[in-house]
Amino acid sequence: MGVQAGLDMVHAKVLWLILLPTFFGLQEACCAYVLMVTAVYWVSEAVPLGAAALVPAFLYPLFGVLKSSEVAAEYCKDTTLLLMGVICLAASIEKWNLHKRIALRMVMIAGAKPGMLVLGFMCCTVFLSMWLSNTSTTAMVMPIAEAVLQQLICTGLADSHDDSETAEVPEEDSGMSGSFTTFLQIRDSQYPTKRDHMICKCLSLSITYAATIGGLITITGTSTNLIFAEQFNTRYPDAKVINFGTWFIFSFPIAIIMLVLTWLWLHFLFLGCNFRETCSLSKKRKTRREMLSERRIHEEYAKLGPISYPEVVTGVFFILMTLLWFTREPGFVPGWTSLFEKKGYRTDATVSVLLGFLLFLIPARRPFSSSSCCKNSGQEHSDPLAPMITWKDFQRLMPWEIVILVGGGYALAAGCKVSGLSVWIGRQLEPMSGLPPWAVTLLACLLVSAVTEFASNPATLTVFLPILSALSETLHINPLHTLIPSTMCVSFGVMLPVGNPPNAIVFSYGHVQIRDMVKAGFGVNLIGVAVVMLAITTWGVPLFNLTEFPAWALARNVTGSL
Repeated sequence: MGVQAGLDMVHAKVLWLILLPTFFGLQEACCAYVLMVTAVYWVSEAVPLGAAALVPAFLYPLFGVLKSSEVAAEYCKDTTLLLMGVICLAASIEKWNLHKRIALRMVMIAGAKPGMLVLGFMCCTVFLSMWLSNTSTTAMVMPIAEAVLQQLICTGLADSHDDSETAEVPEEDSGMSGSFTTFLQIRDSQYPTKRDHMICKCLSLSITYAATIGGLITITGTSTNLIFAEQFNTRYPDAKVINFGTWFIFSFPIAIIMLVLTWLWLHFLFLGCNFRETCSLSKKRKTRREMLSERRIHEEYAKLGPISYPEVVTGVFFILMTLLWFTREPGFVPGWTSLFEKKGYRTDATVSVLLGFLLFLIPARRPFSSSSCCKNSGQEHSDPLAPMITWKDFQRLMPWEIVILVGGGYALAAGCKVSGLSVWIGRQLEPMSGLPPWAVTLLACLLVSAVTEFASNPATLTVFLPILSALSETLHINPLHTLIPSTMCVSFGVMLPVGNPPNAIVFSYGHVQIRDMVKAGFGVNLIGVAVVMLAITTWGVPLFNLTEFPAWALARNVTGSL
């Protein structure tokens, strides 16, 4: 009843706000009203996020801010096609279990020592999250990690007292295979040791944090990156500075530093400081349970069988898409787009959609082969021309709510621009002109990282981007100086299960409590903000020429002031 009463109150307040445009009758007031209504619905989640994103579609035409056709055009942009192509590749990766092969192989390399096991899972999660959504990556990797944790818990019932003693693995140990039924029976009981519980906490939280870190690396890694890229390119069409290559060069060092520091923080928090014991690669220092866990991992990998033809095709497409993105317009040398006469027609979305479309055409069965296609997906196709992916495979992973949510953000940004609201907001922020650029950026990072703990990441960024753009123009700061760090920091909603879907997925496995997430997530938040600030004030300066107020921002500022 309390929740319903709260939602009713939200609806009442939103309806009361409808009087605002009537009183003022200004374009800025009308646009501000639409922005506030949408923001209230996003923050409160009184209606689904995608439904709330449709508010500008009917209020802007009603209030005369934008024509209906103009609003509709904002809901499908270049980044929508880019996302669709990436989802096609993600569907193929998941369908043919390539993600599982990558994850298990990296864990096999890392070994079963707790510290190295956590680092191995974090590395493979970061890699997968570069190309898949954070939610999909967490949902894919967490079951693999859970199988390893099952083995740790089950074997711990037999030898929990001998956690550091070296032992040989018996030839026959059929009772320690760690079935899921056995795990469920002991899950509600006490863990074999407190150390086992700490390992479960550390490994579980490391996956959601690694998914967040990996999503920072590529422009397609998370929806907030796409929102920033589209809004920035729409607001500053002459900038031509944000593409797959420049974003990767800036964010990759951030991800590496954050990965190492986050691993050290989690290790200190849950496993202590004895790195020699938890990270040793020596076989002589392995305990019986660690050797049994390694056996379990090898068994899971053996179930995949030899690498299949569809996996090879998916891997080739994965590498090809990455190479074409990098070489389209690398900046220091002419890219492959220079081979075409007309310039500016081909984007990263062109490559993404082309390769994604080909996955619907290429047969999943090896040419001139009588054998059936790969069994890794749990199915065999009698049709020799069955494609790599079907529309159902694509539809299952395509986040249509995110597409509409992003479109709603574009519509809000367009309304702020046309109505002059962004310029008005910028003028109200002029008292901050005495602050240095790094201080303005730090305040913006702290603000968005705090708000995103309670609101969705895309909704938070969509609300703040127009405000921060106007602020940068008013203070004559390169907009990239505030927009890029804020875009990255909005992903650091890692302190609560409601912060983002990966947090909720990890929390649902029951190994961590809210106080664990708050304590660990607070440290990760501080690490993230610190590393992002380091990046934007060091290698980000020459990469984006942040010391100058650029001509493309100056032109936008002058135009908006007229």
